[in-house]
Amino acid sequence: MDKPKILLTVTAVAALLFAGQGYTAGSSVELEPADIDPDNVASLQRGARNFMNYCSGCHSAEYVRYNTIGKHLELSEEQLIDNLMFNAEKTFETIQSAMPAADAARWYGTAPPDLSLMARSKGSDYIFNFLKSFYVDPTSPTGVDNTVLAGTSMPHVLWELQGFQKAIFSEHTEGEVTTEVFEGFETLVPGSMDAEDYDEFVRDTVNFLAFISEPIRSDRRVIGTWVMIYLLVFLVIAIMLKKQIWKDVK
Repeated sequence: MDKPKILLTVTAVAALLFAGQGYTAGSSVELEPADIDPDNVASLQRGARNFMNYCSGCHSAEYVRYNTIGKHLELSEEQLIDNLMFNAEKTFETIQSAMPAADAARWYGTAPPDLSLMARSKGSDYIFNFLKSFYVDPTSPTGVDNTVLAGTSMPHVLWELQGFQKAIFSEHTEGEVTTEVFEGFETLVPGSMDAEDYDEFVRDTVNFLAFISEPIRSDRRVIGTWVMIYLLVFLVIAIMLKKQIWKDVK
């Protein structure tokens, strides 16, 4: 393979890798950007609080340890134990759901998934929009459905904060096929938070989920930067060495 083809191949692979960072799975609804900041420690601390208070009752996060969370979120062991460790005794333990999986499967039809890698699997934008898109549906066993994941078995656990809303759909007919197109939401019962505060609450929660899906993200980027600097310096030295060795060759 000649150099132009090698360069083209490397460029294509790099483009696919970078494109994959922004990929979000599985929704026909246009997703609003989550705009999270995994380096914002205050946001991560609030997100950890939100997760433990509203999510850990049903969902586990079995691939991250409490002491890892405490280290990266700048929490002391005492703060970690007092504020996050509701159903664990040691800081090296992982986050376990308070709800038995068998009971959850019987009540909801399927056991709630582990959320350790959910942000990497679905994407931050997907989760952000999912948590904002519950709407009242009397035909659903839980009383709600979701425009991002239709037919979800998850109840609207944040209803006290967001309130209840109605989804507005319009019908579009092409030939003999009629489809429903989502147009927007209409508030039925307001929650304890206004729309802006609720968005920030969800954003902090999603930020924490993105963090636990890759706790070493910041360290990896720092190491990667130094590796690239080393390679560039080594490249300069190698070029100078080559010129010195071959300077007398005509």
